[in-house]
Amino acid sequence: MAKIDDSVKKKVPELRFKGFTDDWEERKLKELGDIQTGNTPPTSDSDNYSLDGVLWVTPTDIKSLVISNTAKKLSQVGVTKARIAKAGSILVTSIASIGKNTLLRMDAGFNQQINSLTPTSENDSYFLLTQSEKWSEKMKQTAASATMQIVNKTDFSNISTYVPLHKEEQEKIGSFFKQLDDTITLHQRKLDLLKEQKKGYLQKMFPKNGAKVPELRFAGFADDWEERKLGKVLKKDTLKNKDLEFHYKDIISVAQMKKATVVRDSSDSYMTTYNKIRFGNIAFEGHANKEFPNGRFVLNDFRDGIVSHIYDVYSFIEKSDSNFMKKYINNPIVMRKILINSTSNARMMNSLNSKEFLKQNLILPTFEEQAKIGSFLKQLDDTIALHQRKLDLLKEQKKGFLQKMFV
Repeated sequence: MAKIDDSVKKKVPELRFKGFTDDWEERKLKELGDIQTGNTPPTSDSDNYSLDGVLWVTPTDIKSLVISNTAKKLSQVGVTKARIAKAGSILVTSIASIGKNTLLRMDAGFNQQINSLTPTSENDSYFLLTQSEKWSEKMKQTAASATMQIVNKTDFSNISTYVPLHKEEQEKIGSFFKQLDDTITLHQRKLDLLKEQKKGYLQKMFPKNGAKVPELRFAGFADDWEERKLGKVLKKDTLKNKDLEFHYKDIISVAQMKKATVVRDSSDSYMTTYNKIRFGNIAFEGHANKEFPNGRFVLNDFRDGIVSHIYDVYSFIEKSDSNFMKKYINNPIVMRKILINSTSNARMMNSLNSKEFLKQNLILPTFEEQAKIGSFLKQLDDTIALHQRKLDLLKEQKKGFLQKMFV
């Protein structure tokens, strides 16, 4: 018989702070604090709401683990008609977007799509907030088995969980996760700030509204950017996989510029019509989205390969900086008008008319200025990617701790 791990025999977490050895105890949520379901003071009566009153929380306000402000507030009149959860309470959405949770930093009213748990003095708020991520999974399972996607007060109250015997252990765990969450929040803010800075640079480092120079420019460059026809800068490549002496097996994902999964062998006839794409070429991706309603160009900085025949492939006629062009050809300020004049909707996909596209005009700086801009934007992208990796790692670490530090 296989040896049974102590953490299976005993109700204890795999990872634990020193000095604590007792089993955790099974409790229902209603044993850990006071539970309420929210309500909504009539919105038709403006006297119930104000600009600077008591917080009024709806599911759309729950965007972070701790909440200290809301878009709408309750007036003193509204407070008398609402259900108020005290500071330190945990709010959990229980209808539709089930299982979003947050901790109140101050008293707040909340609507009927939310249940609140106000911990007793024997329980630590941040411990329960962290553990509420586990409640969320149980709530989603409960809702999935019901006709309506809802977890009512009774079902919520009867969710069972395990808690430490001593509040001191709850506080240790709560403090640990609060520090981790604060670090994650800090990295998220840095990342968001960098992305906003990048957005600002992209708006200011390329000419707009018919201007010949950008709003923001590196020292040493003063000449107007030169107006060029795209046909003088790019040419359409039509080389197919079947035209090559060596058939490529690497299908390049246009959306992500990486090797796509090859389900069948490259000798299959469906791949012989694929277009050759070299490193440094660009492919037109016709799938529209909110940012690129007429499709977009994607520069291949991965490797040589092939792409589906539905994508047009272009190569540069003259020397260009790839880092600059990667941003330039995907900047809606620069390309939107060009693409509108060159695309048409066909079978739910935007189709580029290459002849019309190559007739369009754009303005370009010298190669030296391209290189300056391209290098700057690449460094910014690298910094953003570094912060994103750090943030992803922290989130993975938290996920691991959640699995090991709770029963």
